[in-house]
Amino acid sequence: MISCSFILAELSVLLRERMKLIGWFWSHDLQCIGINAVHVKLPRTATENEVMRSVMEVNEDSKVHGLIVQLPLDSINTINTERIINTVAPEKDVDGLTSINAGKLARGDLGDCFIPCTPNGCMELIKQTGVSLAGKRAVVIGRSKIVGAPMHDLLLWNHATVTTCHSKTADLVSEVGKADILVTGIGKPEMVRGEWLKDGAVVIDCGINTITDSSRPNGKRLVGDVHYDSAKDKAAFITPVPGGVGPMTVAMLMQNTVLSAKHFLQAQEPGKWNINYTQLNLQRPVPSDVTISRSCVPIPIECLAEEIGLFSDEVELYGRTKAKVQLKTIDRLQAQPDGKYVVVTGITPTPLGEGKSTTTIGLVQALGAHLKLNAFACVRQPSQGPTFGIKGGAAGGGYSQVIPMEEFNLHLTGDIHAITAANNLVAAAIDARMFHEATQVEFLFRLSKLGIKKTDPSTLTEEEITHFVRLDIDPESITWQRVLDTNDRFLRKITIGQSPTEKGFTRTAQFDITVASEIMAVLALTTSLADMKEKLAKMVVATSRSGQPVTTEDLGVCGALTVLMRDAIKPNLMQTLEVRGVVLGCVFTNYYANHLDRSPLKINYTLFMVYCCFLPVTEAGFGADIGMEKFFNIKCRYSGLKPHVVVLVATVRALKMHGGGPTVTAGTPLPKEYIEENLALLEAGCSNMRKQVENAQLFGVPVVVAVNAFKTDTKAELDLICKLAKAAGAFDAVHCSHWADGGTGAVDLARAVQKAADLPSSFKFLYGIELPIVDKIRIIAQKIYGADDIELLPEAQHKVDLYSKQGFACLPICMAKTHLSLSHDAEKKGVPTGFVLPIRDIRASVGAGFLYPLVGTMPTIPGLPTRPCFYDIDLDTESGEVLGLF
Repeated sequence: MISCSFILAELSVLLRERMKLIGWFWSHDLQCIGINAVHVKLPRTATENEVMRSVMEVNEDSKVHGLIVQLPLDSINTINTERIINTVAPEKDVDGLTSINAGKLARGDLGDCFIPCTPNGCMELIKQTGVSLAGKRAVVIGRSKIVGAPMHDLLLWNHATVTTCHSKTADLVSEVGKADILVTGIGKPEMVRGEWLKDGAVVIDCGINTITDSSRPNGKRLVGDVHYDSAKDKAAFITPVPGGVGPMTVAMLMQNTVLSAKHFLQAQEPGKWNINYTQLNLQRPVPSDVTISRSCVPIPIECLAEEIGLFSDEVELYGRTKAKVQLKTIDRLQAQPDGKYVVVTGITPTPLGEGKSTTTIGLVQALGAHLKLNAFACVRQPSQGPTFGIKGGAAGGGYSQVIPMEEFNLHLTGDIHAITAANNLVAAAIDARMFHEATQVEFLFRLSKLGIKKTDPSTLTEEEITHFVRLDIDPESITWQRVLDTNDRFLRKITIGQSPTEKGFTRTAQFDITVASEIMAVLALTTSLADMKEKLAKMVVATSRSGQPVTTEDLGVCGALTVLMRDAIKPNLMQTLEVRGVVLGCVFTNYYANHLDRSPLKINYTLFMVYCCFLPVTEAGFGADIGMEKFFNIKCRYSGLKPHVVVLVATVRALKMHGGGPTVTAGTPLPKEYIEENLALLEAGCSNMRKQVENAQLFGVPVVVAVNAFKTDTKAELDLICKLAKAAGAFDAVHCSHWADGGTGAVDLARAVQKAADLPSSFKFLYGIELPIVDKIRIIAQKIYGADDIELLPEAQHKVDLYSKQGFACLPICMAKTHLSLSHDAEKKGVPTGFVLPIRDIRASVGAGFLYPLVGTMPTIPGLPTRPCFYDIDLDTESGEVLGLF
């Protein structure tokens, strides 16, 4: 329904009279034609700031299409009316009184502004007479901003010769006598007499005045500025008062409101993004990432939000270059058809890097800036551990990156810090609960507080136990660890509770990297605020001595967790070098959550925002055997979303390493095998690409191989990869140069993806969740990794029995395995065969909704290398620029 609001202070006597004329129209006619009128009533004590705040709230309400401020503002406080009027958003100014609309009218831009309702109504009345305005002499008495001035402009731009008369006009009678058209709006009762008029004139009387009339019950009568009785016989046409201009004013207000709603709907029409693309100034040689980032001035993020169809009240600004998107946005877009869903993954990673993030951004820039499709990237935000450790930033690179890269790589909007705070609150709650339950004084105090006069726990009744809620956590069963978003190997095993105040209640614990927290996984898999709260409540942190799972809800902390995470759930909005939108999801880790780093909620935003069969592009971490497999079997299972295309990223040098190329050491020159043509070595390594293509095909999704080219690659090498990829069953394979050329370098890839996305989707899961835990693990190991079988070590077998007993056997599987090999041995490149996959342990992320088997030994918090990235990071204290990020 079309909606219009108007804001008013306590009405003056004169205004009440006017409202009596139009009130019936508001309360009845507006509803009849489908306009919902909302009154925002302010008291006479309202200040200017309070009125402005009310106006701005309506401006920000996307459900309201029109806004009028009822004048005069009758307040006991001094209010600048002009300032209030110009606070109204021009696109909602259905009264046509803002300076922007008035200026456009004065310039003759009648098709690009709202015309004030009373003058517009007068023009409609004049048109109804059949009198042509062209060449006629028109006189307007009055120069108010509401009637006189805009009436003059309207008549002028309709080709009349216009004279405006006012209190200083000499010989007013003579001027009126020349008028073919007379419009009055001066508030002088019956001032214009009939004898002043030219015979056959058209008289439009906008005046509303009261005069004494003893024949009326209230002793008053409404009249206009023209003496009606003496003028009606001389004028060819004349409007009565009341009943003339007043109803037309209301009709024009309705018309403007409908027009505003039409403009709103047209602006939100699918496929109508009005993006201003940035023309890249490509440099050779390609500068550093940070140099490129700083060479491009990002547009204000609120402008980008408007260009992609977000409303101002749906965007929370975090400075000029980043914002969060309100959760309510997805409700507005719910009815829109989904876009085509593209997942970017890669071959098995190597230290040489494949460039998945860069390819994701380059692909989106090509789809948007060059193919003119609504395309959006949904990527993860980086952890500060790798940023300051060995990997560096994760904004893409070259001419395909998210900007500003410093904002992207450092803190962003604080989501990871929120996860850290929430996770450690749970850890504190666990230890505090065990401490207080184990302390006799606290035990007696709580019993006394509950009115239970007993000291021996064994004598408590079932009802008393329920009141006391003794969780009786087994310290050896605690799976919840504290977290920190820093690489620090010395926190892998610690002892807590060593202060004398903890009374000897010490235990061995550890820290994980923040993004290995189950709360991160919950955030990555959540579909709504309510769903997140439910998942947070289900997180199992330990087991009681009786074998029952202990959850965060049992600890009474899930509500507080939801509060801490209430902003982190909102998608972050940034931009790329070529000004395409980027929705930033959660975060990544080398443990398990990296594969779940784009939440269904945030992917839904991108799907809906690029509706009408265009393309949201997201990235699944690491190789297809790790990130893609979990993305499909877990993420798509919970979200219900079906991917249309897999983009598999490969590089010549990485495939050479899989073919048996020499070891690469960070900081040393690359061996010649990687910078000189070697087709035999490359062909041997393409076995890994072939296996990953096959892995994607197991899910029924077409694969496009993107060969991310480096300057040392030869055409023969690039062509060989494409040939072998197609032979392996890829829909297409293209080489691209988006790192050096931006979106231009990924246009061929974009066209291939577009064609693949039009194929019928036959997506399917690899396994059914109803299968036993061991069977699901075995299917992944054999079909995805190529293992002969799996081996459950004793602790893993114990967990299978425990989780089956506790009712968690039907959860999907999230394998925690090295990403550097298809096997469990990171040193084995290519496509290892003849191995049995050892399952050391199995843990449960019940809140997030999966079990994660641990394959071999895997640290849950990285250590710092010999030369960490932080050596190069500094701040220019004069310019404020961050130095050394890459």
